[in-house]
Amino acid sequence: MRAWQVSKLGDPGEALRLVELPKPSPAAGEVLIRVRAAAVNFLDILLCQGKYQEKPPLPFTPGAEISGTVEAVGDGVALRVGERVLATPPLPRGGFAEWVVVPESHVYPIPDSLGWNEAAAMFITYQTAYYALHRCAKIRPGEVLLVHAGAGGVGSAAIQLGLAAGARVIATAGGPEKVQLCKQMGAEAAIDYRAEDFVQAVKELTDGRGADVIFDPVGGDVFDRSRKCIAFEGRILVIGFAGGRIADAPTNHALVKNYSIVGVHWGLFRRRMPDRVAEAHQRLMTMYEQGAIRPLLHGNFPLEELPEALYLLADRKTRGKLVVNP
Repeated sequence: MRAWQVSKLGDPGEALRLVELPKPSPAAGEVLIRVRAAAVNFLDILLCQGKYQEKPPLPFTPGAEISGTVEAVGDGVALRVGERVLATPPLPRGGFAEWVVVPESHVYPIPDSLGWNEAAAMFITYQTAYYALHRCAKIRPGEVLLVHAGAGGVGSAAIQLGLAAGARVIATAGGPEKVQLCKQMGAEAAIDYRAEDFVQAVKELTDGRGADVIFDPVGGDVFDRSRKCIAFEGRILVIGFAGGRIADAPTNHALVKNYSIVGVHWGLFRRRMPDRVAEAHQRLMTMYEQGAIRPLLHGNFPLEELPEALYLLADRKTRGKLVVNP
Protein backbone atom coordinates (compact mmCIF):
# COMPACT_ATOMS: atom_id res chain seq x y z
CA MET A 1 0.00 0.00 0.00
CA ARG A 2 1.03 3.64 -0.43
CA ALA A 3 1.73 5.67 2.69
CA TRP A 4 3.53 8.89 3.54
CA GLN A 5 6.37 8.63 6.02
CA VAL A 6 8.41 11.24 7.82
CA SER A 7 11.91 9.90 7.32
CA LYS A 8 13.75 12.99 8.58
CA LEU A 9 12.59 16.14 10.35
CA GLY A 10 12.04 19.32 8.36
CA ASP A 11 9.42 21.18 6.37
CA PRO A 12 6.85 18.86 4.75
CA GLY A 13 8.51 18.81 1.32
CA GLU A 14 11.80 17.72 2.89
CA ALA A 15 10.48 15.42 5.60
CA LEU A 16 7.84 13.37 3.77
CA ARG A 17 8.38 10.41 1.42
CA LEU A 18 5.65 8.44 -0.35
CA VAL A 19 6.57 4.79 0.16
CA GLU A 20 5.19 1.30 -0.39
CA LEU A 21 4.43 -0.59 2.83
CA PRO A 22 2.77 -3.95 3.56
CA LYS A 23 -0.95 -3.75 4.12
CA PRO A 24 -1.46 -4.01 7.92
CA SER A 25 -3.58 -6.55 9.76
CA PRO A 26 -5.62 -5.83 12.89
CA ALA A 27 -4.67 -7.39 16.21
CA ALA A 28 -7.13 -7.99 19.04
CA GLY A 29 -9.11 -4.83 19.76
CA GLU A 30 -8.09 -3.22 16.47
CA VAL A 31 -9.86 -2.29 13.23
CA LEU A 32 -8.46 -2.22 9.68
CA ILE A 33 -9.89 0.73 7.77
CA ARG A 34 -9.74 1.42 4.04
CA VAL A 35 -9.05 5.15 4.07
CA ARG A 36 -11.37 7.25 1.88
CA ALA A 37 -10.32 10.69 3.14
CA ALA A 38 -7.74 12.06 5.59
CA ALA A 39 -7.87 15.57 7.04
CA VAL A 40 -4.85 17.86 6.94
CA ASN A 41 -4.11 19.58 10.27
CA PHE A 42 -1.52 22.09 11.44
CA LEU A 43 -0.18 19.50 13.86
CA ASP A 44 0.94 17.44 10.84
CA ILE A 45 3.27 20.29 9.90
CA LEU A 46 4.62 20.47 13.44
CA LEU A 47 5.17 16.70 13.45
CA CYS A 48 7.19 16.94 10.24
CA GLN A 49 9.31 19.68 11.82
CA GLY A 50 9.74 17.89 15.14
CA LYS A 51 8.00 20.77 16.95
CA TYR A 52 4.91 18.92 18.19
CA GLN A 53 4.69 17.75 21.81
CA GLU A 54 4.64 14.15 20.61
CA LYS A 55 7.86 13.11 18.91
CA PRO A 56 7.45 9.57 17.54
CA PRO A 57 10.55 7.68 16.41
CA LEU A 58 11.45 7.92 12.73
CA PRO A 59 10.06 6.85 10.35
CA PHE A 60 6.38 7.45 11.12
CA THR A 61 3.18 8.22 9.24
CA PRO A 62 1.29 11.41 10.24
CA GLY A 63 -2.43 11.99 9.72
CA ALA A 64 -4.66 12.52 12.75
CA GLU A 65 -8.20 11.97 11.42
CA ILE A 66 -9.67 9.86 8.65
CA SER A 67 -12.89 8.44 7.30
CA GLY A 68 -13.35 5.11 5.60
CA THR A 69 -14.79 1.62 5.63
CA VAL A 70 -14.09 -1.15 8.11
CA GLU A 71 -12.35 -3.90 6.13
CA ALA A 72 -11.34 -6.31 8.90
CA VAL A 73 -11.56 -6.50 12.70
CA GLY A 74 -9.50 -8.16 15.40
CA ASP A 75 -10.79 -10.32 18.24
CA GLY A 76 -13.20 -8.64 20.63
CA VAL A 77 -14.24 -5.83 18.28
CA ALA A 78 -17.94 -4.95 18.06
CA LEU A 79 -17.71 -2.98 14.81
CA ARG A 80 -18.75 -4.79 11.65
CA VAL A 81 -16.95 -5.23 8.34
CA GLY A 82 -18.34 -2.73 5.83
CA GLU A 83 -19.35 -0.18 8.47
CA ARG A 84 -18.74 3.50 7.60
CA VAL A 85 -16.60 5.19 10.24
CA LEU A 86 -14.37 8.09 11.11
CA ALA A 87 -11.26 7.47 13.19
CA THR A 88 -8.25 9.11 14.80
CA PRO A 89 -5.23 6.87 14.18
CA PRO A 90 -2.63 7.21 16.97
CA LEU A 91 1.02 7.75 16.11
CA PRO A 92 3.22 6.32 14.71
CA ARG A 93 0.61 4.74 12.37
CA GLY A 94 -1.24 7.81 11.13
CA GLY A 95 -3.86 8.15 8.45
CA PHE A 96 -1.97 9.42 5.38
CA ALA A 97 -2.08 5.95 3.84
CA GLU A 98 -4.40 3.72 1.85
CA TRP A 99 -5.13 1.47 4.84
CA VAL A 100 -4.60 1.99 8.55
CA VAL A 101 -5.06 -0.08 11.69
CA VAL A 102 -6.73 1.80 14.56
CA PRO A 103 -7.74 0.77 18.11
CA GLU A 104 -11.50 0.31 18.31
CA SER A 105 -11.66 3.03 20.99
CA HIS A 106 -10.55 5.55 18.35
CA VAL A 107 -13.24 4.59 15.80
CA TYR A 108 -16.72 6.13 15.58
CA PRO A 109 -19.63 5.12 13.30
CA ILE A 110 -21.03 7.73 10.93
CA PRO A 111 -24.40 7.98 9.12
CA ASP A 112 -24.76 7.32 5.41
CA SER A 113 -25.65 10.99 4.88
CA LEU A 114 -22.17 12.14 5.95
CA GLY A 115 -19.72 12.22 3.02
CA TRP A 116 -16.16 10.95 3.30
CA ASN A 117 -14.49 14.35 3.07
CA GLU A 118 -16.78 15.99 5.59
CA ALA A 119 -16.44 13.06 7.98
CA ALA A 120 -12.65 13.21 7.90
CA ALA A 121 -12.70 16.96 8.45
CA MET A 122 -15.07 17.29 11.36
CA PHE A 123 -14.01 15.18 14.33
CA ILE A 124 -11.23 17.16 16.03
CA THR A 125 -12.61 20.62 15.20
CA TYR A 126 -16.21 19.98 16.21
CA GLN A 127 -15.28 17.95 19.28
CA THR A 128 -12.92 20.71 20.41
CA ALA A 129 -15.49 23.45 19.85
CA TYR A 130 -18.29 21.44 21.48
CA TYR A 131 -16.14 20.68 24.54
CA ALA A 132 -14.99 24.31 24.78
CA LEU A 133 -18.43 25.88 24.49
CA HIS A 134 -20.55 23.43 26.45
CA ARG A 135 -18.32 21.92 29.13
CA CYS A 136 -15.69 24.63 29.61
CA ALA A 137 -17.72 27.80 29.01
CA LYS A 138 -21.19 26.40 29.80
CA ILE A 139 -22.58 28.72 27.16
CA ARG A 140 -26.20 29.78 27.56
CA PRO A 141 -28.83 30.96 25.05
CA GLY A 142 -28.68 34.69 24.46
CA GLU A 143 -25.03 35.08 25.47
CA VAL A 144 -22.61 36.84 23.14
CA LEU A 145 -19.94 34.58 21.66
CA LEU A 146 -16.91 36.12 19.97
CA VAL A 147 -15.11 33.63 17.70
CA HIS A 148 -11.64 34.50 16.45
CA ALA A 149 -10.40 33.06 13.13
CA GLY A 150 -13.99 32.27 12.27
CA ALA A 151 -13.19 31.11 8.73
CA GLY A 152 -10.79 28.41 9.93
CA GLY A 153 -11.64 24.80 10.71
CA VAL A 154 -12.18 25.08 14.47
CA GLY A 155 -13.48 28.66 14.23
CA SER A 156 -16.17 27.73 11.71
CA ALA A 157 -17.20 24.83 13.96
CA ALA A 158 -17.48 27.23 16.91
CA ILE A 159 -19.68 29.63 14.92
CA GLN A 160 -22.09 26.85 13.97
CA LEU A 161 -22.19 25.30 17.44
CA GLY A 162 -22.62 28.69 19.06
CA LEU A 163 -25.61 29.42 16.86
CA ALA A 164 -27.04 25.98 17.60
CA ALA A 165 -26.72 26.77 21.33
CA GLY A 166 -28.75 29.95 20.89
CA ALA A 167 -25.86 32.41 21.30
CA ARG A 168 -25.38 35.72 19.51
CA VAL A 169 -22.26 35.09 17.44
CA ILE A 170 -19.68 37.70 16.43
CA ALA A 171 -16.67 36.54 14.41
CA THR A 172 -13.31 37.93 13.38
CA ALA A 173 -11.44 36.95 10.22
CA GLY A 174 -8.68 38.25 7.97
CA GLY A 175 -9.88 39.81 4.72
CA PRO A 176 -13.24 40.50 3.05
CA GLU A 177 -13.74 36.99 1.67
CA LYS A 178 -13.33 35.33 5.06
CA VAL A 179 -15.52 37.95 6.70
CA GLN A 180 -18.28 37.23 4.17
CA LEU A 181 -17.90 33.51 4.79
CA CYS A 182 -18.49 34.02 8.52
CA LYS A 183 -21.64 35.96 7.75
CA GLN A 184 -22.84 33.22 5.41
CA MET A 185 -22.45 30.73 8.26
CA GLY A 186 -24.79 32.87 10.33
CA ALA A 187 -22.60 35.18 12.38
CA GLU A 188 -24.54 38.28 13.42
CA ALA A 189 -21.48 40.39 12.64
CA ALA A 190 -18.03 39.64 11.23
CA ILE A 191 -15.04 41.92 11.72
CA ASP A 192 -12.00 42.14 9.46
CA TYR A 193 -9.24 42.34 12.07
CA ARG A 194 -6.85 43.65 9.43
CA ALA A 195 -8.98 46.73 8.82
CA GLU A 196 -10.98 47.23 12.02
CA ASP A 197 -10.45 47.26 15.77
CA PHE A 198 -12.45 44.25 16.93
CA VAL A 199 -12.44 45.50 20.54
CA GLN A 200 -14.29 48.67 19.62
CA ALA A 201 -16.63 46.80 17.27
CA VAL A 202 -17.59 44.26 19.95
CA LYS A 203 -18.25 47.01 22.46
CA GLU A 204 -20.48 48.83 19.98
CA LEU A 205 -22.39 45.67 19.12
CA THR A 206 -22.99 44.87 22.80
CA ASP A 207 -23.73 48.40 24.07
CA GLY A 208 -20.41 48.44 25.90
CA ARG A 209 -20.95 45.15 27.76
CA GLY A 210 -18.54 42.97 25.82
CA ALA A 211 -18.60 39.29 24.89
CA ASP A 212 -19.67 36.68 27.42
CA VAL A 213 -17.54 33.97 25.80
CA ILE A 214 -14.45 34.49 23.63
CA PHE A 215 -13.22 31.53 21.59
CA ASP A 216 -9.52 32.14 20.90
CA PRO A 217 -7.44 29.72 18.80
CA VAL A 218 -4.96 32.49 17.90
CA GLY A 219 -3.38 33.74 21.14
CA GLY A 220 -0.69 36.42 21.23
CA ASP A 221 -1.95 39.91 20.44
CA VAL A 222 -5.48 38.58 19.87
CA PHE A 223 -5.62 37.30 23.45
CA ASP A 224 -4.25 40.59 24.76
CA ARG A 225 -6.91 42.56 22.90
CA SER A 226 -9.67 40.11 23.86
CA ARG A 227 -9.16 40.95 27.53
CA LYS A 228 -10.35 44.47 26.70
CA CYS A 229 -13.76 43.36 25.43
CA ILE A 230 -14.66 40.51 27.78
CA ALA A 231 -17.89 40.96 29.72
CA PHE A 232 -18.41 40.79 33.48
CA GLU A 233 -18.19 37.10 34.47
CA GLY A 234 -17.09 36.30 30.91
CA ARG A 235 -14.95 33.34 29.89
CA ILE A 236 -11.97 33.49 27.54
CA LEU A 237 -11.36 30.05 26.04
CA VAL A 238 -7.70 29.35 25.28
CA ILE A 239 -7.89 26.98 22.29
CA GLY A 240 -4.41 27.36 20.79
CA PHE A 241 -1.67 29.67 19.58
CA ALA A 242 -1.94 29.90 15.81
CA GLY A 243 -0.59 33.45 16.05
CA GLY A 244 2.75 32.06 17.21
CA ARG A 245 3.11 33.89 20.53
CA ILE A 246 1.88 32.51 23.85
CA ALA A 247 0.36 35.49 25.64
CA ASP A 248 0.70 36.28 29.32
CA ALA A 249 -2.48 36.24 31.39
CA PRO A 250 -2.22 38.90 34.12
CA THR A 251 -4.25 37.62 37.05
CA ASN A 252 -4.83 41.10 38.47
CA HIS A 253 -6.77 42.02 35.32
CA ALA A 254 -8.90 38.87 35.57
CA LEU A 255 -9.64 39.72 39.21
CA VAL A 256 -10.56 43.36 38.59
CA LYS A 257 -12.84 42.58 35.63
CA ASN A 258 -14.29 39.35 37.09
CA TYR A 259 -13.65 37.03 34.15
CA SER A 260 -12.23 33.54 33.74
CA ILE A 261 -9.42 32.27 31.53
CA VAL A 262 -10.20 28.66 30.68
CA GLY A 263 -7.73 26.24 29.12
CA VAL A 264 -9.19 23.90 26.49
CA HIS A 265 -7.10 20.74 26.11
CA TRP A 266 -9.56 18.45 24.37
CA GLY A 267 -6.97 15.67 23.95
CA LEU A 268 -6.55 15.39 27.72
CA PHE A 269 -10.33 15.42 28.19
CA ARG A 270 -10.58 12.58 25.68
CA ARG A 271 -8.00 10.50 27.54
CA ARG A 272 -9.69 11.12 30.89
CA MET A 273 -13.32 10.84 29.76
CA PRO A 274 -13.61 8.83 26.51
CA ASP A 275 -17.26 8.00 27.22
CA ARG A 276 -18.14 11.71 27.19
CA VAL A 277 -16.41 12.09 23.82
CA ALA A 278 -18.47 9.22 22.42
CA GLU A 279 -21.63 10.91 23.74
CA ALA A 280 -20.60 14.19 22.12
CA HIS A 281 -20.00 12.36 18.83
CA GLN A 282 -23.57 11.05 18.85
CA ARG A 283 -24.92 14.55 19.54
CA LEU A 284 -22.82 15.99 16.73
CA MET A 285 -24.00 13.33 14.29
CA THR A 286 -27.60 14.16 15.20
CA MET A 287 -26.92 17.86 14.70
CA TYR A 288 -25.39 17.13 11.30
CA GLU A 289 -28.40 15.12 10.18
CA GLN A 290 -30.68 17.93 11.38
CA GLY A 291 -28.72 20.44 9.30
CA ALA A 292 -27.46 22.47 12.28
CA ILE A 293 -23.77 21.91 11.47
CA ARG A 294 -21.80 21.24 8.31
CA PRO A 295 -18.00 21.09 8.07
CA LEU A 296 -16.43 23.90 6.07
CA LEU A 297 -14.16 22.41 3.39
CA HIS A 298 -11.58 24.42 1.49
CA GLY A 299 -10.83 21.60 -0.93
CA ASN A 300 -9.38 18.15 -1.42
CA PHE A 301 -6.15 16.80 -2.94
CA PRO A 302 -5.05 13.36 -4.12
CA LEU A 303 -2.89 11.55 -1.58
CA GLU A 304 0.29 12.13 -3.58
CA GLU A 305 -0.14 15.91 -3.24
CA LEU A 306 -0.08 15.93 0.56
CA PRO A 307 3.01 18.21 0.80
CA GLU A 308 1.30 20.83 -1.36
CA ALA A 309 -1.78 20.70 0.88
CA LEU A 310 0.36 21.15 4.00
CA TYR A 311 2.15 24.17 2.51
CA LEU A 312 -1.21 25.73 1.59
CA LEU A 313 -2.34 25.29 5.19
CA ALA A 314 0.94 26.69 6.55
CA ASP A 315 0.55 29.83 4.41
CA ARG A 316 -2.92 30.44 5.93
CA LYS A 317 -4.53 30.46 2.52
CA THR A 318 -7.32 28.10 3.47
CA ARG A 319 -10.91 28.53 4.60
CA GLY A 320 -12.02 25.58 6.68
CA LYS A 321 -10.39 22.18 6.35
CA LEU A 322 -8.30 20.46 3.67
CA VAL A 323 -8.46 16.72 3.00
CA VAL A 324 -6.52 14.24 0.88
CA ASN A 325 -8.01 11.21 -0.84
CA PRO A 326 -6.04 7.96 -1.35
